[in-house]
Amino acid sequence: MRINDCTTLERDGGIAIITVDSPPVNSLSVAVRKGVAEAMMQAAGDSAVAAVVLICGGRTFFAGADITEFGKPVIEPDLRALQQIVEDMPKPVIAAIHGAALGGGLELALVAHGRIAVPSAQCGLPEVRLGLMPGAGGTQRLPRVVGAARALEMMTSGDPISAAEAARLGLLDRIADEGALRDEAVAFARAVAADGAPLARIRDRPLVVEQGLFDAFREANGRKFRGLMAPESIIRSVEQGIALPFPQALENERALFCALLEGAQSAALRHVFFAQRQAAKVDAISADTPIRPIIRVGVVGAGTMGGGIAMNFANVGLPVTIVETRQEALDRGLRIIRRNYENSAKKGKLTAEQVAQRMACLTGSLALEDLADCDLVIEAVFEQLDVKQELFRRLDLIAKPSAIVATNTSYLDIDRIAEVTGRPENVLGLHFFSPANVMRLLEIVKAAKTDLSVLATAVALAKKIGKIGVVVGNCYGFVGNRMLAARHAQAEAVVTEGALPWDVDRVIRDFGFAMGPFEMRDLVGLDVGWNRATSSGATVREMLNEMGRHGQKTGGGYYDYDEKRQPTPSPIAEQAVLDFSERHGGQRRIVSDEEIRDRVLLAMVNEGAKILDEGIAQRSSDIDLVWINGYGWPAYRGGPMYWADTVGLPVIRDKLKALHATHGEVFRLSPLIERLVAQGKDFASL
Repeated sequence: MRINDCTTLERDGGIAIITVDSPPVNSLSVAVRKGVAEAMMQAAGDSAVAAVVLICGGRTFFAGADITEFGKPVIEPDLRALQQIVEDMPKPVIAAIHGAALGGGLELALVAHGRIAVPSAQCGLPEVRLGLMPGAGGTQRLPRVVGAARALEMMTSGDPISAAEAARLGLLDRIADEGALRDEAVAFARAVAADGAPLARIRDRPLVVEQGLFDAFREANGRKFRGLMAPESIIRSVEQGIALPFPQALENERALFCALLEGAQSAALRHVFFAQRQAAKVDAISADTPIRPIIRVGVVGAGTMGGGIAMNFANVGLPVTIVETRQEALDRGLRIIRRNYENSAKKGKLTAEQVAQRMACLTGSLALEDLADCDLVIEAVFEQLDVKQELFRRLDLIAKPSAIVATNTSYLDIDRIAEVTGRPENVLGLHFFSPANVMRLLEIVKAAKTDLSVLATAVALAKKIGKIGVVVGNCYGFVGNRMLAARHAQAEAVVTEGALPWDVDRVIRDFGFAMGPFEMRDLVGLDVGWNRATSSGATVREMLNEMGRHGQKTGGGYYDYDEKRQPTPSPIAEQAVLDFSERHGGQRRIVSDEEIRDRVLLAMVNEGAKILDEGIAQRSSDIDLVWINGYGWPAYRGGPMYWADTVGLPVIRDKLKALHATHGEVFRLSPLIERLVAQGKDFASL
C-alpha cells in the first residue's frame, strides 16, 4: 500500500514493513515524517500486525534532518512528534539500518524497540559539524545505551561508528548479512513479538555517569573545543539531564538546541555545508562533459608532498608509480609512506591487511619512462619555474597522448608550464596542501587552454580521493596563497611599525585560528623559499634565516622552542625586529589589537574581492572553502568572505578606505566592494 510518494506499507505475515524511499539520502523531510507517522498509525490499528519493521530504500537509512527546513516554521509532525508515535507503539518496532543512520535518523532509530544493521552500516550524531547538537533526545538516549563517556565522544566529534562498534556498545541488537537486511529484520521482529515481553524503551534505562566525567572531558578537549559553542552545549545537556525527569531533560536539550540554531556559529557552519555542495558545480562543466578514466597515476617526486599525494590515490586502490632521481630519496619516500600507514594502524584506523593493500599500490622507479602508461601524472618537484618547465618537456615526450599532466605548484604560472608542451589542453594545476595525505583541500587550477574534460575529470577525482576540490583560475598564488601573501604583508608591516610577532599571533588566535602567521612560519620553516646566496637581510625573516634560525626544526625562529617544541617569545627575534624597525621604520608606536586584526583580515577580504572580480574564483563561498580547509580559518566564522558579509560590506568599505588613507595603495579598495555596497548587496549575492 502506498502511503505517499515516498512511503509504502506492506505485510509479510504478521509483520508490517514500512519502507521509505526519498532520494538521495532519505532525509527526514515533511513528506517522510508524514508518511512514516501515517504508516505507523495504520500498523498500530491493524489487529493482524504483531510487529513493525522500519526500513529505507536507496543507498542509506535516514541520514539526518532536512537541513533546508532549518529556521522555517515547523510543519507537524516534527521529528519529536514522530518519535513519540514510534516509542509509544503498542507493538515492537524494529529499525533496519543500511548505509548510515545519522543525526535525526539515529535519533529515530533510538526510539525503536530494536535495531539491526548490515556490517557496512554506520551510526552517528554529526550535528556538531553544523554548530548544532542533537535536538530530538540524542543527548539523553545515546548515553543510556553506550555510556556517557562514549556518547560525549561521539556527539562532540560528530564521527560515526561502524556497525561492529555499534553492536559492541549495545547500540545495535543484531548484525544482518549484507543483502539480507529485510529478511533478517522481519525474522528479528517476529522473534521480539513472539517473546511477548514488555516493550523496552531506552528512555527507561538509568543514566549512569562516573564521578568527575564532565570536568575531565572538558579539560581533555579544551584546546579542540576552543571557541566552539556546540560541544559545551552537548556536555551541559548530558550533565544537566542527570538530575531531571526524562521529559524535562528533553525540553532542556531542545532549549539548548534552539539557542545554537539561532546563533551565528551554526549559521556559519551551515553556510560551509552548502558551500561544499556548491563547489562541485562549475559553470563551464555540463552534465554531458566527458570524464576521462583514471586507472593509473604517476607522481614525480617522493618527498613530503609527492609521498603524501601518492597516498591519496593508493588509499582508494589506484596504482601509483612514484619516480625519483636517486635511489636513496626514493627509498626514504617509500619508507615514510609505510611509516605513515603503520602509525594509522597503531591508532586502529587501518588494519595490517589495509596497510599491505595500500603499499602494494605503490611502485617506485628512477625512470620517467615508467610513467608512459599513466592516465594522470602529477609533478611535485622543486618550486622553480625552469625546473618544472624542463620536467614538463620531458613528460610531454613520455606520457601517452591522452594523459593529463598536472603540476602541484603553489604559486607559479601554469600557462608558462603548459606552453612548453605540445598538449597544453591536458595541463592543469592540482595544488595539494601539506601534509597532502591529511589536508582536505585541493585547488584545481584551470589554465588558459585546459580542456573542460580535463577539468571535469579533476573535479570527479577530487571527490573520489576524499578531497574538497575547488576550481580556481590561474594567477600568482591562485586563491589561497595570493590572499596569504596579503595577510603576511600586513602581519610584517604591523611588526615593523610597533607590534611584536606574538602580539599578532595572539590576536589571530583570539579570532579563532589555531595559530598565528608567525607561529605558522616557524612550523613550516622560515627557510622554505629562502636562498642564502641572495639573502640581504631585507626582511626580519631573512635576518633570522641568516642567523640559522629556521623555525621549529632548528629550535628557534620567531620563537624559541624546547625539546617538546613548545614556543616562548624569543629575545633574539625581538631584537631583530627592533633592529629592522630602526633601519626601515623609524619611531615605533603602539599598535592596538583592533588595528592588527583589521589590517591583517581586511587585507585578505580586499584581495578576495579582487579575486572574485577577476573571475579567479567562481563564487565567494569557494574562497571560504579554500581558507577553511587549507589555512585554518575558523569554520564557525564561515570563511573570510562570509565573515565580511556578517560584518557588513558598508563597514568593510569604510574601514578599507580609512586604511588606504593611512597606509597607502596596498589598501586600495576593490571596485567590487564599492559596487556591491552601492547596490545594497553582499558577496553571497554574486
